[in-house]
Amino acid sequence: MPPSSVSIIYRSLNEEKWIGASLDAVFAQALKTGRRVELVLVDSGSTDGTLAIAEKRNCRIVHIKKSDFTFGRSLNYGCAAATGDILVFISAHCIPSHDRWLENLIAPLEEGKADYVYGRQVGHEVTRFSEHQVFEQYYADHDKIPQTELFVNNANSGMLKTLWLKTGFDETATGLEDMVFGKQLLGNGGRIAYVADAPVIHVHEETLNQTKRRYYREALTLRGIFPEVHFNFGDFLRFFAAGVFHDFSEALTKKVFVKEAPGIIGYRFMQYWGAWRGHNEHRILSRAQKESYYYPRPKRKTAAAAQTEATNTPLRAIDE
Repeated sequence: MPPSSVSIIYRSLNEEKWIGASLDAVFAQALKTGRRVELVLVDSGSTDGTLAIAEKRNCRIVHIKKSDFTFGRSLNYGCAAATGDILVFISAHCIPSHDRWLENLIAPLEEGKADYVYGRQVGHEVTRFSEHQVFEQYYADHDKIPQTELFVNNANSGMLKTLWLKTGFDETATGLEDMVFGKQLLGNGGRIAYVADAPVIHVHEETLNQTKRRYYREALTLRGIFPEVHFNFGDFLRFFAAGVFHDFSEALTKKVFVKEAPGIIGYRFMQYWGAWRGHNEHRILSRAQKESYYYPRPKRKTAAAAQTEATNTPLRAIDE
């Protein structure tokens, strides 16, 4: 019996800087004999070279209008267009670290040990010092198959398509659609697994204001995932101080304190300020306000088609 077919789904908006390296790393994967893989790109209005790079590498391209975009809806578009038995999600600015990334990531799914799986993330050389610490906090150097806690991240994850067909992703979430899905899965008796040896290099080149917006969006969703958790101003001060103290200690150990100290203070302040605001925000966001959080910088208008029909790229082996 041949191995499961796989659809690798990207979401993109002006990702020309890194998506080529990501796709090249996918094409370099060492696959099981007979493994069939396709690439699906869900684009929300790129005006740079993203689409040309994807087309050159035979991606199946799906378009979603900016006005229709949410993180969950864009993934649902990609999943609906995908033809593989297994759906793999990767950020367009994540680069698989080695040629066994895909096989290692999906192994728990094929072996029946998990329903939803995610892999390790590590920072790039351009990653802020404090975000390196965040990656180390959330992505351990050992497997959890299955894991007991609720955590999953769609920047590097996968599931069986049959699982997605049952519920799909929440299209109203302002972020953390993966955690919303994971909570529902665990509530129904499903299993989440973490694979340490399926790493990607996650490249974030955000401004500090964009970092604040990201944590703000996620906090809006976290209120629904963990309604029993409250984040007050005292928590903001406490976590900010603890985060800075931890990162200062690491920076001193690595002998980069003078270089990194200002960035540490800035990142941790924006991280927890955004989280505090999101946990304590009670207004209902208008469409324009939501778009400002999804798209922190204005983009030029494009003539990209608003339909979700994919090009008829056949399922293929990426190593052919």
